[in-house]
Amino acid sequence: MREQKPQVAITIGDPAGIGPEISAKVMSLRAIYKVSRPLLIGELSVLEQALKLCNLKLKINEISCVQEGIYRYGTIDLIDMGNINVKNISYGKIYEACGRAAFEYIEKAASLALVKEVDSIATAPINKEALKKANIKGQGHTEILAELSGVSDPLTMFEVKSLRIFFLTRHVSLVEAIKSITKERVIDYIDRCINALKKIGVQEPVLAVAGLNPHSGEGGLFGDEELHSIMPAVDDAKTKGYRVEGPLPADSVFYLALQGRYSAVLSLYHDQGHTAAKTLDFHNTISITLGLPFLRTSPDHGTAFDIAGKGVANISSIQNAIIAAAEYAKYYTAD
Repeated sequence: MREQKPQVAITIGDPAGIGPEISAKVMSLRAIYKVSRPLLIGELSVLEQALKLCNLKLKINEISCVQEGIYRYGTIDLIDMGNINVKNISYGKIYEACGRAAFEYIEKAASLALVKEVDSIATAPINKEALKKANIKGQGHTEILAELSGVSDPLTMFEVKSLRIFFLTRHVSLVEAIKSITKERVIDYIDRCINALKKIGVQEPVLAVAGLNPHSGEGGLFGDEELHSIMPAVDDAKTKGYRVEGPLPADSVFYLALQGRYSAVLSLYHDQGHTAAKTLDFHNTISITLGLPFLRTSPDHGTAFDIAGKGVANISSIQNAIIAAAEYAKYYTAD
């Protein structure tokens, strides 16, 4: 008997953004069905509107549980949350109702993943302002999923082409990020990043740690964070047997990793790694959350309110995210 393809739950994101559009478009690709059993979680009228916008003639199979799905190309299996009236919203605007609806899609996907009814989840973009209006705790997907699954500090990893990037800090100011660069935190992340790579099938991973200051501080000439925190952490990690190098100047380390010298780079703050990935290939960069009881992937872009409702949204990132969710689910083991 042939092994079943991984079951991937896909949330449609904020109903006023491009999430429903890219979710509808990606379900029209045979490539998605070749590698997975995709299941959409959203709202029927929102999906119907997106199909009409994109002129897609796909059937919708409304289901109440995973087992009712057909998972066959040409039919979209949808768990309809029935939580928003599409007539009351317009594309490209911030709504409390959309923030609440988007959260409930995530909540449903997480609940299925936690009981192993789906193998992984892929999430379309949500809007932080809409979440705030709806009084949803958490700034984004990572924080929400951490709260729902009882995990204190999951890992974020970007992947684009052969480049993988982890983040020591995420949605904090640059000042706060610098304060967070301690020897203890860097050691902890080296350990967790290397083990996370192993859990998605990377054999004998080698991690590079980016420097914070120009030229990694030039021996203290341009800052001493490398001398006091980063270098001692790397040295300690090496004594424990980890294959890790750094701190390496941020203006070259991402290029070296892209060439295959390193399995991944540990970026020290949000824009350091985001800029490298998005400059390399904006549309094909994806985000992967590791350290949860389940694997989660997403496009690395937002709700794009400026083009929402125009039918022009690029689906490369959501396509790559779903394929990665299916591929890595074969290897992924939670902590």
